[in-house]
Amino acid sequence: MTGTYVVVGAGLAGAKAVEMLRAEGFTGRVVLIGAEPDLPYERPPLSKGYLLGQDDRASVFVHDEKWYAEQDIEVRTGQRVTALDRAAHEVELDGGERLGYTKLLLATGSSPRRLRVPGNDLDGVHYLRRLSHADRLREALAAGGRVVVAGAGWIGLETAAAARHYGCEVTVVEPSPSPLHAALGPEVGEYFAKLHRGHGVDLRLGVGVTGFAGDKEVTAVRTDAGEIPADVVIVGIGARPETQLAADAGLAVDDGICVDAGLRTEDPDIFAVGDVASVWHERYERRIRVEHWAAATNGGPAAARAMLGQEVVHDELPYFFSDQYDAGMEFTGWFPPGGYDRVVTRGEPDAFHAFWLSGGRVVAGLHVNRWDEGLDAVRQLILSGQTVDPDRLADPSRPLDATA
Repeated sequence: MTGTYVVVGAGLAGAKAVEMLRAEGFTGRVVLIGAEPDLPYERPPLSKGYLLGQDDRASVFVHDEKWYAEQDIEVRTGQRVTALDRAAHEVELDGGERLGYTKLLLATGSSPRRLRVPGNDLDGVHYLRRLSHADRLREALAAGGRVVVAGAGWIGLETAAAARHYGCEVTVVEPSPSPLHAALGPEVGEYFAKLHRGHGVDLRLGVGVTGFAGDKEVTAVRTDAGEIPADVVIVGIGARPETQLAADAGLAVDDGICVDAGLRTEDPDIFAVGDVASVWHERYERRIRVEHWAAATNGGPAAARAMLGQEVVHDELPYFFSDQYDAGMEFTGWFPPGGYDRVVTRGEPDAFHAFWLSGGRVVAGLHVNRWDEGLDAVRQLILSGQTVDPDRLADPSRPLDATA
């Protein structure tokens, strides 16, 4: 098969897509375009091992420059696609160059949601999305001092743990009643509240940020409950999918770029994957957008196969992992906000499974430090759709695959 296959977005999903194109025998031209100056890299280390100083910089990259050359893949870093002309089958780059495509994959990812408050542009206010962001934040944390984290989501909590690793004084401000309130609900959110407070974090729940104080550099965070001194501020309040290119081209967009289970848009020659894709899941009878690592790792190859005309159904259970202090966590499944009626836990306070039930069926589950059992049986419970006995599910003496 020949032609020109263009991938817009040189992140993990894009890198995995071009890798699969070559693995499946595509011999045409492959062009990978990324706005960042770096080769494609994995983002989880930016708030985990790399931020902690445990991983070196080279370890985050998906492939080195030599690999792309050997695979005859054109990698254009530091270039932004500014327009998509569907009729002409062309994309336009920020320098004015127009590049034709036979098939196009949009893997434009997401960007941090910004706090629109006074002082947002002060030095010392950090957002974490890019490798360059992690470089600056790691240097700031290593200098020590007072760190205020706005947001108790995954990024907020992981960066708070990193700040404590460097010996910083850490305050986390979150308007919700518990950490990870939207993602996990209050029952399991309370575990993470205790975890961080146990490691010396001043966790202030039900408190919103109203602004940042300082002249050129931030000196304090203003909240609706008072002012908090700060040398470093980290804002982690979620991410926004980069859908503008698709929307301007007339492609359907909701929370992300709308695609079917095969990652195809309504344009037969354009596909979308990763953080930016709102994917139809037959299991949930709706589209959902998953921002996590597994969506890129598994979705990139799936999109490549779909671009090659193969029948693809990308319906894997959403998966996420997190490391905070000595707590390692894995989560799988999905439910909308408030989309469960009970949480069942089994195990010890610091090593346990949790299950979210709806109508007596497991819709999501996680484990914390239960690597012996992990998530395999949890996945099977979710996929089976079987009704479970909550008492048996909570009993650690019974195997997870015998809870019906």
